[in-house]
Amino acid sequence: MADNAGNGVGMPQLDFSTFPNQIFWLVVTLVVLYLILSRVALPRIGSVLAERAGTISNDIAAAETYKQQAAEAEAAYHRALEEARAAAARVVDEARAEIQADLDAAIAKADAEIAARAAESEQKIAAIRDSADAAVAEVARDAAREIVAAFGISADATAVDAAVDERLQRGAA
Repeated sequence: MADNAGNGVGMPQLDFSTFPNQIFWLVVTLVVLYLILSRVALPRIGSVLAERAGTISNDIAAAETYKQQAAEAEAAYHRALEEARAAAARVVDEARAEIQADLDAAIAKADAEIAARAAESEQKIAAIRDSADAAVAEVARDAAREIVAAFGISADATAVDAAVDERLQRGAA
């Protein structure tokens, strides 16, 4: 406010006459603010901070538990994987052994069959050889009789047969 003389009063906060009144209200306001903050706001903030700290510690504990469970699950997975690999190797070995046994049995059966057929073939060959030898002997006897008859020599048929048989036996030995 200005007076008629042109002198200005100035700012009221800086007027020394109002200092005690301003200090009083400042102290009252600070006390009221302190009481409101200490009784209402700070306990709420403290409880929120405590709750938050509890939640964080619970989350950290849960994370540690989950981490431990994950490590156990991973170890169980690796054990199961190794067991599955071992079981697969056993199955492969058993299958290989079974196949080898079947193969050995089939080879033995085939060898026995081949041996039986070879023996049968040898018997047939021996029978053919014997019949061929008999046929050759018979043809040789007939040819010798006819040759002797063609030369005009009279010879006994049993003597000619004996000579042919003797000659065939010496040739076979």
